[in-house]
Amino acid sequence: MLFMGYFKLAKPEGMSNKEFYSVWEKEAEAAVAALRAGAVKALYKVPGKPEVVSILEANTADDLDHLMHSLPIWKLGYAHIVTEITWTPLRPYENWAEDLKKLAREE
Repeated sequence: MLFMGYFKLAKPEGMSNKEFYSVWEKEAEAAVAALRAGAVKALYKVPGKPEVVSILEANTADDLDHLMHSLPIWKLGYAHIVTEITWTPLRPYENWAEDLKKLAREE
């Protein structure tokens, strides 16, 4: 199943820019590697904001959880940098279009 992940990051008070960007750099390296390996289907940085959007495939909610906790930001103890996470399951539009054919005929 495909999921859209939205991640909002924030530099904690007292953390230097260097440390914040170093942690994000490690996370970015892992994310790009997952993208190249096909585990992540799409990956975007929201311009002008410390926000990231990803599309990934996971068979179960457990798989999604395992993936999240395998990322450097969690393994290195910096999960507090991520201030918001939203997962949205995605449905192929073609399937919806097929359902619409039926729904449009119902009274």
